[in-house]
Amino acid sequence: MSESLDFLEIEGKIVEALKTVYDPEIPVNVYDLGLIYEIDYTDQKEAKIEMTLTAPNCPMVDILLTDVENAVNALEEVETTSINLVFEPQWDKSMLTEEAKLELGLL
Repeated sequence: MSESLDFLEIEGKIVEALKTVYDPEIPVNVYDLGLIYEIDYTDQKEAKIEMTLTAPNCPMVDILLTDVENAVNALEEVETTSINLVFEPQWDKSMLTEEAKLELGLL
């Protein structure tokens, strides 16, 4: 199996791990909410995640970031996780997946 295919497989596992982390204020996981902007997996077994929040002043930011880090670090293939919290582009409801829209009754 090629190395790039391995990385894609691991990134898929990271996505599945992220789908276990729920926003404390909205009953939808962070991936389906559209809070994850980028996932990168390196040769050093590091998961680099660029993400945002539904609101810049989210009072649950520390809990959410810790939950994301713990979920991804629980994967056998990941030794460290670094999270880059960004606010551009600003999150809005258009970033929700179809599953999240269904869950929230927006479809």
